[in-house]
Amino acid sequence: MNTLIGLLIISIGAMGQSSSYVPIKKVKTWAWESFWLVQGIFAWLVFPYLGALLAVPEGHSLLEVLSAGEGAALKALFFGALWGIGGLTFGLSMRYLGVALGQSIALGTCSAFGTLIPALMVGTDLFSGKGLVLLVGVCIAIAGISVIGYAGSLRSKNMTDEQKKAAVKDFALGKGLLVALLAGVMSACFSLGLEAAEPIKVAAIKLGSQSLFAGLPAILMITAGGFITNAVYCIFQNIKNKTGKDYFGVPSGVFINNVLFCALAGILWYSQFFGLAMGKSYFVEGSVMMAFSWSILMSLNVTFSNVWGIILKEWKGAGSKTIGVLVLGMLILIFSLILPNLI
Repeated sequence: MNTLIGLLIISIGAMGQSSSYVPIKKVKTWAWESFWLVQGIFAWLVFPYLGALLAVPEGHSLLEVLSAGEGAALKALFFGALWGIGGLTFGLSMRYLGVALGQSIALGTCSAFGTLIPALMVGTDLFSGKGLVLLVGVCIAIAGISVIGYAGSLRSKNMTDEQKKAAVKDFALGKGLLVALLAGVMSACFSLGLEAAEPIKVAAIKLGSQSLFAGLPAILMITAGGFITNAVYCIFQNIKNKTGKDYFGVPSGVFINNVLFCALAGILWYSQFFGLAMGKSYFVEGSVMMAFSWSILMSLNVTFSNVWGIILKEWKGAGSKTIGVLVLGMLILIFSLILPNLI
């Protein structure tokens, strides 16, 4: 029962993340780098900070919790900065491929690297016992994502240039695939950051934090590192493209509209890791489900992002065969989520 509760919480967070790019479509006149920076302030600083405060026991401070990890906070910040490159290119993959295909390719790569590398780092044998179950589960998840990627290539062949541009304004398959793959590899550093920050979680529990919230301070450090990377790039683009006036050079109504939708995008995005931290507290420590939790989150993100892709008509005109392949890929992903409990 606890496993089902954990999966439900992670699913709700994944649904939020997959919905986070929808509010961005309501942002008016701002250049990409402008709204990406503002939503990042909410997604990677404001809401993670508020979430981390939930883990602070009475009579203690957040600084005390973070410093108790014996340097783990700085390690998490470092991996967060690397992950920030993935987050930056992740946003670009949405720009060139759309919500459905962009998230599928990026999150599929992220799922594999983010699940298997931490397992290898702790000496897990991937060809026997728990390690083999983990490897098979990841392979099935990648297979599902590959099928979805194939559906994306079919869509590209079946649609005219006008249809592609109507579904995704800046559609560019070649450029988008390269960006999405880079995003996936670098985004896996978030998972490495969680492993490096484990001492912070342990320290928080020892100080009296509830296990349900104990993982949230670590997430703050990782997202803060990611914010630094993204902020540097966005500000550089603001200067290069002379878009710095976007923030205050628009009518007050447009400014308020943009900030509110960026805030909504930020909290929806953050919900995936808020849900991951809470959901993992229901898994048995050291279990296959715990080790597979990162892949579970990524698979759910892909599934829900493709649901949004259909709703937003990104697959309009792709043909019934292509939609059938897409649905097959999503079913394979769903199967990968329940596999660890069947073995």
